[in-house]
Amino acid sequence: MRQLLLIQTGEAPEPIRARLGGFAQWFRTSMRLQPGQVRSVRVDAGEKLPPARGFAGAVITGSGAMVTDRERWSEDAAAWLRGAMDVELPLFGVCYGHQLLAHALGGTVGWLPAGREIGTQPIARNGRADPLLDGMPIEFPAHTTHRQSVLETPRGAQVLARSALDPHQILRYGPNAISTQFHPEIGVRVMRAYLGDREEALSEEGLDVAAMRRDVKTTPDARALLRRFAVHALSLRVKAPSLPHSQ
Repeated sequence: MRQLLLIQTGEAPEPIRARLGGFAQWFRTSMRLQPGQVRSVRVDAGEKLPPARGFAGAVITGSGAMVTDRERWSEDAAAWLRGAMDVELPLFGVCYGHQLLAHALGGTVGWLPAGREIGTQPIARNGRADPLLDGMPIEFPAHTTHRQSVLETPRGAQVLARSALDPHQILRYGPNAISTQFHPEIGVRVMRAYLGDREEALSEEGLDVAAMRRDVKTTPDARALLRRFAVHALSLRVKAPSLPHSQ
């Protein structure tokens, strides 16, 4: 059975995980895959990434960490992603994974100038055709929670969508690599749980948490992106690495 690799860069807060499960479960459910079709590696906990060529594709999760901290595990994962790009492994980065992939390929990550983005937000496509997005509405809701973002995209990357606070909500890096700043893997209950978990900090920032909870809605179009990616990745074969040129 071919597998997708889940590069787990963090985990849900314990109160949320105890009630609603964790990252691996959320991603597997969104992709509609059986447990045996996904292998999860906790790189933030020191687990080592296996060779990319052994997998049909890889998904990089969100995290409570910050890419700008340049933790050793994070930089090692960035190096792995560069190698995965070389063999054209299908990649899908989410939130921290979105930022890490952009960082790995030469982009710049930093604090979101407009401040924290959290809650269900409208995501606006820019009209550029893309095989993973074709058939989706020009605007759709998605769940967000982040304070850092991609400030400068890597050379050659295509910007496919934005939100009111973040101009780089979806980036395309090549035929098999894409990432989203928003969270296609989380549902309504999880989004509301995150708002509750961070209520004190959000209130101190002047945000109306009660209104944000009321505005949480289902995000079927955003969620479908992970399933589309999984179907695409599992239908492909990974390119063999090219031999180095003789000196």
